[in-house]
Amino acid sequence: MSSYVENEAGAGFDFDIKEVFDEVAKGILDSEGCPYETQVNLLITDNAGIREYNRQYRQIDAPTDVLSFPMIPFERESDFGVVEKAQADYFDPESGELILGDIIISADKVTEQADAFGHSPKREFAFLCAHSLLHLCGYDHMQQDKAAVMERKQEEVLQHLSITREEM
Repeated sequence: MSSYVENEAGAGFDFDIKEVFDEVAKGILDSEGCPYETQVNLLITDNAGIREYNRQYRQIDAPTDVLSFPMIPFERESDFGVVEKAQADYFDPESGELILGDIIISADKVTEQADAFGHSPKREFAFLCAHSLLHLCGYDHMQQDKAAVMERKQEEVLQHLSITREEM
């Protein structure tokens, strides 16, 4: 897996952003049975930056914690067979990796939500990464039953990685 991480906010955490992101991405992709080497882009911004992206792409004029931009039009969650039909559209011609999409996370929201939920910024960041990676695999949470599936999957991967709410 290749990840490209840009920290335009200059956010400083007491953990390595790329290391945690890669660990969570591998956990999600393994749990979803992704059969390909993959590529994901992660942008770390601040509340002003994510507010602008949210306004531009979702017509919502407010900051949010995370935005996901999947590249694959999944018919069913984590059914990677859809990419076989149009490989030129989904694979990087230079690396041969499956391009999953882009993720934008607000560093400000990571800190705010970690404080609000009483856990570490690392736990909040890992949660947002897991959540967004599931979106890149075709999951959504618009219906209560689908939201429950996402929540369970996120928690299972974070537990497996020992990134728990108790970890401070």
